[in-house]
Amino acid sequence: MKDRRNTLLWMKDLIEHMNQCHEQLLWAADGPSESFLTESMMVDLVECKRLCEELRGKRDPARLLAVSV
Repeated sequence: MKDRRNTLLWMKDLIEHMNQCHEQLLWAADGPSESFLTESMMVDLVECKRLCEELRGKRDPARLLAVSV
């Protein structure tokens, strides 16, 4: 349970960081700033995807059976 909570907190932090980058991107007027912010968001997305896959892999197989029936 603790690992799941830590994973969810890390995902929350990543999403907040992406939101901050998005806010900055709205005001970025030059190429280097836009490039840096979009690259940062892409890295966050990759990490968020990894964490989602990790959570999906930790699901209880018995629970999956109950849902699919």
